[in-house]
Amino acid sequence: MRIKMEQDPSYADIDITVRYAEENNKVKRIISYLQSVDTQIKCNIDDTEKMINVADIYYIESVEKKTFVYLEKLIYYTNFRLYQLAEDLKEYGFVQISKSCILNINVLESIKPLFNSRMEATLKNGEKVFINRKYLREVKRALGGDDEA
Repeated sequence: MRIKMEQDPSYADIDITVRYAEENNKVKRIISYLQSVDTQIKCNIDDTEKMINVADIYYIESVEKKTFVYLEKLIYYTNFRLYQLAEDLKEYGFVQISKSCILNINVLESIKPLFNSRMEATLKNGEKVFINRKYLREVKRALGGDDEA
């Protein structure tokens, strides 16, 4: 993959062209990531409302009917339900990893198996989350390892 960057003061906005021989999972992931940089969701922290870029979200978790949004170092909450976010953010690289958690696949550092039919995912910030076996196939598909499911 080659990346060509060009600064042009006559452009009012960023213009990105992705050229490829055939559309595959890698191309889809690149495009979904690029789109996520310009997409935001409404969150709250300390009774202050803030728009958060989807690309900055590491994972989203539902705990006792409250939805928390985890960034690299901060935690927000949102009024959206997890199932809504799972559907809305699917095209931006988010995948369900358990009944109560969705993960931004773009911040995944590594995955290792555990003895109890689960997997442990390490994120780029060092945090660890668990992937239940039931959702593993979906994670593999999102990573480009299982196109048949």
